[in-house]
Amino acid sequence: MKKIAIINGPNLNLLGTREPEVYGNLTFEDYFKQLQTKFPGVELTYFQSNVEGEIINKLHEVGFSFDGIILNAAGYTHTSVAIADAVKSITTPVIEVHISNIYAREEFRHKSLIAPNCKGIIAGMGLLGYDLAIETLRL
Repeated sequence: MKKIAIINGPNLNLLGTREPEVYGNLTFEDYFKQLQTKFPGVELTYFQSNVEGEIINKLHEVGFSFDGIILNAAGYTHTSVAIADAVKSITTPVIEVHISNIYAREEFRHKSLIAPNCKGIIAGMGLLGYDLAIETLRL
């Protein structure tokens, strides 16, 4: 059974209430339950933090033993050299996911420091991006 970790960054704990026109009305916890039902042959874990160092610690923790990581670093995507270095340092493949289309938003969001160290990036597909990442990583 494949082991895939989903790691979400800052403000994603507010899904369901934060800017529903951009992010929808579903909490990530409710969505995660749907993912577990949809992918019964995959062991999924979920971690969310608003703290950069905690995200780095989680990447280190799962980055050598899991089959894949789905990382939505949120605002840290564009600012965190440390998270980019953590992704580069681990052996587990990482797919960067963004719910919104970061390229259709403010210009500062167009640059991902993390993407060069990832297997791929999915942006602008809403929560479906996580499904697509799981499909890719479970192959």
